Amino acid sequence: MNTLRFLLPLTICLISGVLRAQTLPQAGDPANPTDIPDFYKATLADIDAELRSMTKGTYTQIAESPSGLPLYAVYYGEKEEFHSQANYNSAVAARNPAFYARKDSTTKPVVFFLGPVHGQESEGLVGLVNLIHIAETGKDYRGKDWPQIQKYFDQFRVIIIPHGNPDGRRRSPYDTFVGLPEDIMTKYGQGTKLDGSPWRWPHAKALHPMKGNVEILGAYYNDNGINMMHDDFFSPMAEETKAILKVARDEVPDMTVSLHSCSCTPFVIQNSHVPLFMKKRIADFAKGLNNSFISKGLPNRGENFSLSLADDDPDFPKASFNLVSALHHATGTMSFTFESPHGTIEDKATYENILDIQLTLYQEMFEYVLANRMYWELK
Repeated sequence: MNTLRFLLPLTICLISGVLRAQTLPQAGDPANPTDIPDFYKATLADIDAELRSMTKGTYTQIAESPSGLPLYAVYYGEKEEFHSQANYNSAVAARNPAFYARKDSTTKPVVFFLGPVHGQESEGLVGLVNLIHIAETGKDYRGKDWPQIQKYFDQFRVIIIPHGNPDGRRRSPYDTFVGLPEDIMTKYGQGTKLDGSPWRWPHAKALHPMKGNVEILGAYYNDNGINMMHDDFFSPMAEETKAILKVARDEVPDMTVSLHSCSCTPFVIQNSHVPLFMKKRIADFAKGLNNSFISKGLPNRGENFSLSLADDDPDFPKASFNLVSALHHATGTMSFTFESPHGTIEDKATYENILDIQLTLYQEMFEYVLANRMYWELK
């Protein structure tokens, strides 16, 4: 291994085999873009600034990352009293989830926006900082009015975790991949092996925690090498994962989105490990969302897009029980993953596209929950 090449990508900080400082682009790789629009709020500092300016919502630190960074949750609307007397799965076993949380027409619907748990996927962070700004002012950071979204904050209990992996966000050398090659996103997002070769998807999940055969620790992971999307949910390794699950259990969201990105047109990923009725709801929502992208002239999956309702492969497991699966089974929430484009050379999305995709998703979530509420009532 070329020792000089190993040392160059990182500011000096190596503790217990875990890289804990910001990764720097290697020689020959592009620099972090400098022409990022002001509305594109993609950094931890942008979160801090937005939280300090809030007057209508509240926020609290719910966890601390391995490197000592805060994980924040933002709250709007009064928290309901759900009169819980059992956990969700015990209540379902008793044939009524109302034993876990009573929901009727008098209780506010609850929506949970989970910001990126993969640090290089800053697009959801951009959207959520703008969403908070809309809740506070009615406008996004471009000055565009979103009166209907602001109105929903009066009708809902809203929980926002602006970023689920502050370690990875800080470590990523790029605040955006707009106009950059997908390979750069892969290199610094999923990391490289000691020989310099990329881990890449899906093999970036083949070593967990990501320790040992690591040159660049990808921003997928926190500073302990944990990918929160694939933590051990029966005994979570990351404090961030524990905090995310606790927020969900306490708040009992009707709908939860985990925000992700790839070099792709935007789409919802089906939650493979939920009951059929919930898969149908997710598929219905995904179809409507894609139609909204089409109607607005945004990147989309085409008119024939639909999600499968099939179970996993009959011969071998291929769909993982991941964080969105755990969120459903802990709370009954309609939970799914959303993939946004990065704006790489390959997917061609613009800064404007990315923000409009995010805000359209959020508006569609509010609308779907209002139109399709599920009540849990004692009989």
